[in-house]
Amino acid sequence: MRLYHSLALVIGFASSHAMAAACSVDIEANDAMQFNTKAVEVSKSCKEFTVNLKHTGTMAKAMMGHNWVLAKASDEKGVLADGAAAGSANDYVKAGDARVIAHTKLIGGGEKDSVKFAASKLADGQDYVFFCSFPGHAFMMKGSVKLVN
Repeated sequence: MRLYHSLALVIGFASSHAMAAACSVDIEANDAMQFNTKAVEVSKSCKEFTVNLKHTGTMAKAMMGHNWVLAKASDEKGVLADGAAAGSANDYVKAGDARVIAHTKLIGGGEKDSVKFAASKLADGQDYVFFCSFPGHAFMMKGSVKLVN
């Protein structure tokens, strides 16, 4: 009987663990101006969500740098314009831009960066996008972010 209860506890723990939301995502960017995903889902059960960005290419960040920026879809164009004006020294993100929910630093080939943000910054029914704000990259390097159950 004890073995049965122990086994039931282990199975119960394993299944609840498997059902737990993933509160992070690994995203790769390359020298061909591509992210390896077009969609990110953030579970409402996550307090914080982490994006791990890895540049799998070899080119320097001055030539082919990438970052990961999260904003409302309606704010994308303004964030990009202000980011371009902010320049590479600011990772192509305007300092203190309230429209930017989260962003990584600008990285070059072989580099990595991560960013954490509170999932509570996302709202139901709102359209969110992620993109690379290096000038000229967002037309190819973007995707959607969705808040899910």
